[in-house]
Amino acid sequence: MVCVDNFSTGRPANVAHLDGRAEFTLVRADISRELPVDGAVDGVFNLASPASPPDYLSLPLETLAVGSEGTRRGLELAHRHGARYLLASTSEVYGDPDVHPQIESYWGNVNSIGPRSVYDEAKRFAEALTMAHHRTLGTDVAIARIFNTYGPRLRPDDGRVVSNFVLQALRGEPLTVYGDGSQTRSLCYVDDEIRGLVALFDSDGTGPVNIGNPDEYTVLQLAQTVVEILGSSSPIVHLPLPVDDPTRRRPDITLARTRLGWEPTTGLREGLARTASAVAEEAGIDGLEGFATGASGNGPVGGHEAARTGLPPR
Repeated sequence: MVCVDNFSTGRPANVAHLDGRAEFTLVRADISRELPVDGAVDGVFNLASPASPPDYLSLPLETLAVGSEGTRRGLELAHRHGARYLLASTSEVYGDPDVHPQIESYWGNVNSIGPRSVYDEAKRFAEALTMAHHRTLGTDVAIARIFNTYGPRLRPDDGRVVSNFVLQALRGEPLTVYGDGSQTRSLCYVDDEIRGLVALFDSDGTGPVNIGNPDEYTVLQLAQTVVEILGSSSPIVHLPLPVDDPTRRRPDITLARTRLGWEPTTGLREGLARTASAVAEEAGIDGLEGFATGASGNGPVGGHEAARTGLPPR
């Protein structure tokens, strides 16, 4: 296994547990410029892109480059070796949807010149390039549309929904909700997400296929649930709604269920408990023993990012 990363948003610590294994090689490179992989290639998973608003809005040109040139290099690598190529796309291709829940045949409602377009359009172009490679050159491809995903190893300060709320609650800081918090999201725990991606890769389908949790809740419900689970005294405060913030987000996962036999199994409370423990350890916050005992099943969940920075949430 070869992992290629320039660590512009990720961290070497996330793969440190693989150091020293003969079957694992870490290559530091920007795939927008080069993809230095030697030897046989059985498959290519392209998950390369800034994904949180603070990251892609601070790296707009890099985000567009990895969606275009990075995708092209990955496709060419797969094609040369006759390998299967999986593109990690995003629910953001649906924009602020007029169709709800979002089905794969929906074309989306995206502002192509708005501040979020650097991410949205990079992924839309990546999908177009992937399908053009497939139709023109016969490259074996699959497209996964990932909805909001959370779990351990997120940077505590990366601006994603759960890490933001959890870190604020752990510190006793106000949880910042944009608008009145009625906008909805769906969150998928990382273990479930990985199972879905592998299932799609192992199938013979091209996609796109939604890989996400269909449980839909409001941003305000998520904030309230984080406070409840952590036993935090943090208040919830409201800030103005950012530009182009999607009002609704929920995947229709009929294709994933019927064609891949996949659906998420980790309940929100269980996922939040695991994530909170990891965030607390990362941030050096003590005193969480027993805070999440018995946490399981599905509870309120929503989507909100960049509470710390004021940037548009996903």
